[in-house]
Amino acid sequence: MRLLPTVDVTPNTNGLPGLAALEKVVGALLTFGLVAAVAAVVISAIAWAVGSHSSNPHIAGRGKTGVIIASASAMLIGAANTLVTFFSNAGAAIR
Repeated sequence: MRLLPTVDVTPNTNGLPGLAALEKVVGALLTFGLVAAVAAVVISAIAWAVGSHSSNPHIAGRGKTGVIIASASAMLIGAANTLVTFFSNAGAAIR
């Protein structure tokens, strides 16, 4: 019977140089994503209003879909840190 060695590697904050710069870049990407989501909500709401006002159900439906998708993407962007932490902790608990 052959015993395999145990692997126990945990994330650390001092393993690579430039980690602080990478965190700033990711933070800027989060900000950019939220600004884009706000713009998408505004554009979709305008399409929804124009479609409803002009009795065009296709454009109104696309506007509604856009508002829902942009709102859901903003929620996911805002919850990104929490989601990654949750799944990282859940994965670390598996033995």
